[in-house]
Amino acid sequence: MESAINKIGGAPPPSVDELKSVSTFADLPAEGLEWLASHMGAVDLEAGEIIIYEGEPAEYLIVLLRGELRAEREDGRMYIARAGQVTGLLPFSRLTRFPSTTRAAVSTRVAGLHKQYFDEMLHHFPVLQGKLVNVMADRIRETTVADQQREKLMALGRLSAGLAHELNNPASAARRAADNIRKALASVRSAALKLDKEGLPQDARVFLARLECDWAEQTGPQTALDTLERSDREEEISTWLQQHGIEGAWDLATALVDLGCTKQTLDDVARHVPPQFLNNVLVRLTAAFTISRLAGEIEHSTGRISELVRSIKEYSYMDQMPEQKVDIHQGLENTLIMLRPRLKNGIEIVREYDRSLPQVYARGSELNQIWTNLIVNAADAMNGKGKLIIRSTRDGRCARVEVIDNGPGIPDHLKNRIFEPFFTTKPVGEGTGLGLDTVSRIARNHRGDVSFESKPGETRFIVRVPFDPPNGRAHADQ
Repeated sequence: MESAINKIGGAPPPSVDELKSVSTFADLPAEGLEWLASHMGAVDLEAGEIIIYEGEPAEYLIVLLRGELRAEREDGRMYIARAGQVTGLLPFSRLTRFPSTTRAAVSTRVAGLHKQYFDEMLHHFPVLQGKLVNVMADRIRETTVADQQREKLMALGRLSAGLAHELNNPASAARRAADNIRKALASVRSAALKLDKEGLPQDARVFLARLECDWAEQTGPQTALDTLERSDREEEISTWLQQHGIEGAWDLATALVDLGCTKQTLDDVARHVPPQFLNNVLVRLTAAFTISRLAGEIEHSTGRISELVRSIKEYSYMDQMPEQKVDIHQGLENTLIMLRPRLKNGIEIVREYDRSLPQVYARGSELNQIWTNLIVNAADAMNGKGKLIIRSTRDGRCARVEVIDNGPGIPDHLKNRIFEPFFTTKPVGEGTGLGLDTVSRIARNHRGDVSFESKPGETRFIVRVPFDPPNGRAHADQ
């Protein structure tokens, strides 16, 4: 199906008044507006109608006289032009083919000027040269800002997904433990009620109370058992329970092994508790000890959640001044926590920190963007498996941070391009080529720099950030 832009060549011209309403042309003399109108064609578009297909030759300067155009790329990026704007091919632009399919968002009217008239237009009306160059510069600036924002949102999305996964694990563990505590409490209450009704002797009660108090101290933290050893211990305890007529022997055996119970412990209980009370006593003991263990699991899980929340706040420097003294090691560690989902399945992290380094005066959240981009790039270069070294040293009046990976290295023919905006070796949709440009820009904004060395098996990115604040005062701790 033919796009509407191909109809412009034979379309009627726009009116002079229509062109005069466009700010780029508003102060042209009457003869200039008449010349433009006579060399343009104007078409009307219905909402949804396509004016340009992706890949079509870029041959027309386009002026929106009414309505709105939306250009959407395959990777999801969208650009909008509204009434009064000039777009399409511009003089001095290197655009050869339109990069996206563009359609009318509402009822729209556009005019177009073919590129064959560009030289003549600029010759007769030199004032348009500066105006159209400014339009092109504004378009580049807006596109860059939009792409940078998109890159940030994509990075935030990846971090959010990873954090959601990291938070879900301890949250789920805490919830399971809470559910199991509820069941264990019901068992404790039921067993205690039965023992009270049956009249458990006083000396047995004292023994149980002492055992419950001393259990954790006596057994200590439980070490993981291999499958064979665990099976043997469960079999031994289950046999003991069956011999003493205990109901649900196998389920109790599994729980008692988890709690560090041995046959010796059971023999001790049997010596102090009359046989008719033994079943309910063991149910009560098992449930009571389980509650203590589950409380420890909840404490560990909620502690992990608190650690992640603290890391998020410190990573983003939430509720803190934008420029301040920053501990680069704390920033590196918080970044590693944020990126843990991407690093934990095959990347060995080696920390070589000089902890004696003074703090640097910086915007901490921006420094963390540097560490994030460099570490993510290193992980991607190693395809998620390899050795990542993070090293900090003193370099004169600067802190020097190196991020080193043992990936394949950067090809020689790409080394002079990696800091270019929008340059990327990643597939479409996986990167916009703004990561290393962002790293370089942030480093310069902090009066520092970034460089790299690369060969097969080792790529080293080096970031230098001054210790001193911008006004030149040295830190008192240096």
